[in-house]
Amino acid sequence: MSQVYTQVSIDTRGVATLMLNRPEVHNAFDDAMIAELLAVLKSLADNDDVRLLVLTSSGKNFSAGADLNWMRSMAQKDYQQNLADADELANLMHKLDKFPKPTIAQVKGAAFGGALGLVACCDIAIAEFKASFCLSEVKIGLIPAVISPYVMRAIGERQSRRYFLTAERFSATVAHEMGLLHEVVGEGELATSTEHLISSLLQNSPQGMSAAKALIHNIYNRKISNNVIAHTTQAIAEIRVSDEGQEGLSAFLEKRTPAWLGKEGS
Repeated sequence: MSQVYTQVSIDTRGVATLMLNRPEVHNAFDDAMIAELLAVLKSLADNDDVRLLVLTSSGKNFSAGADLNWMRSMAQKDYQQNLADADELANLMHKLDKFPKPTIAQVKGAAFGGALGLVACCDIAIAEFKASFCLSEVKIGLIPAVISPYVMRAIGERQSRRYFLTAERFSATVAHEMGLLHEVVGEGELATSTEHLISSLLQNSPQGMSAAKALIHNIYNRKISNNVIAHTTQAIAEIRVSDEGQEGLSAFLEKRTPAWLGKEGS
């Protein structure tokens, strides 16, 4: 697959790195970049050798959000064309959010507008101390609509009421306090911190982690009802009798390394 706006690599452990690669425009995205990201995500999701995904960026900034030239062109188009365009961005956020393997966002520099959606859609997000964030849409008469379900899930309604409306720039520390980030690290420490997370994730059952992600998506924010209880009991029963569930339990009881680690020579 030919890539223009991204760089993708997969190491021997199955760690895929997806790099936003338009540093000349601060990794701002347009319709072409969105289409490329969707294609890359599908390819990586379908690749059984991929264990997890790291979303990172080239240059000084994570992403400036929407490309100005793209927004200018969309302002000249009608409602139906804008709806179709927005559907593609919504599809990107959804596919990243539901990516079947663990995802880690690495943030340095600025992450503005739609870039916060990408961060919020990843399972784990870490940023350098000097990183900054902004939901800047209202400054130009727009709203953070497509990314709002993911950002609001991360930071909550109360914080959204402030930052959606003020378009204030806020620090990595504030982003961490609000729940957008899991960890804030010093300058130059992103790689080391990410590697620590990767090492933890690679110890775990690939099937188990995918099932855990699906569990979260299925029961988060739902009332504890008979249907929810039934879903959880079915989920644990299914994973117990699965190949990796059986292997994991056997390895634990027999005090040996499970097969998914043995395949990596760990």
